[in-house]
Order: sequence, then structure tokens, then C-alpha cells
Amino acid sequence: MSTVAPHRRTLWEEGRHAGHLVVLAAALLVLAVVLLDLAIFDGLSVAFDIAFVLVCVAAALGVRPRDFFTVGVLPPLLMAGTVAVLALLSRGAVADPADGLLQALVSGLAHHAGALVVGYGLTLLLLAVRQVALRHAGTIRAAAARQRVSR
Repeated sequence: MSTVAPHRRTLWEEGRHAGHLVVLAAALLVLAVVLLDLAIFDGLSVAFDIAFVLVCVAAALGVRPRDFFTVGVLPPLLMAGTVAVLALLSRGAVADPADGLLQALVSGLAHHAGALVVGYGLTLLLLAVRQVALRHAGTIRAAAARQRVSR
């Protein structure tokens, strides 16, 4: 009779969704937040920044391991795409309405650079931690995995 307990998946091993589905879900969530933010505040607010970071974290935790690259490049592309669409359709939401398209794009990215840096940093950190955990049977430290196996 074996004394080794069955392996329970940890938070780091839970993500099982295809990369393209995670990207689609992230884009739809950001779109919903943008529409809500525009309806309430007539521009992107701190609520958008917080939601953007949360969407990035959820994407990093929800994607399957073979699609880590897809989510790893998502935050800057998602932010740039969001700001570009707003610069085209509602310039005043991301910059001064009199600004040109390129200036509105740069202004929008500059105004939300903090959210981009935090979201991108957390995404890369979570993907790295998940990669290490997958190599060590769900734990972050190799020593803990070896102790569990030896018991």
C-alpha cells in the first residue's frame, strides 16, 4: 500500500485554457471596462487601470502552459490596441480632442503606463512562477517537492 498522497493541483497548475480563448476573453473584458468607464467618466479612469491589471493576472493564471508565450506578449498589445481604437473613435477619452492620432496614441499610452508596467510585470512574474511550479510537481521550491516524494 502506497503512503504517497494523490497529487492535488496547485494554483500554479490550474490554467488549462487555450491561448486564443484567453486573449479573446481578455479583449472582451477590457472592451466592457472601457465602455463602462466611458459611460461613467467620459474617459479612461483609474478603474480602467485596475481592471487592466486584473485582466492581465487572470490571463496569466488561466492559460495552459503551451500558450504561455501568447499571454506573455498580451499586455502591451492589449493596451496599445485599446488606446489606438480610442484614439481613432473617441480621441478625447485618451488625450486632448485637438491632438492628432499619433499624439493621442502616445498620450494615451503615457497616461496608462503605470497600469501597463504593473500588468505586464505581474503577467511575466506569474508565468515564470507557473513554469517553475510545473517543473517541480506543483511547488515553487524544488526541495519541498523532493521532501513530499520521499515521504
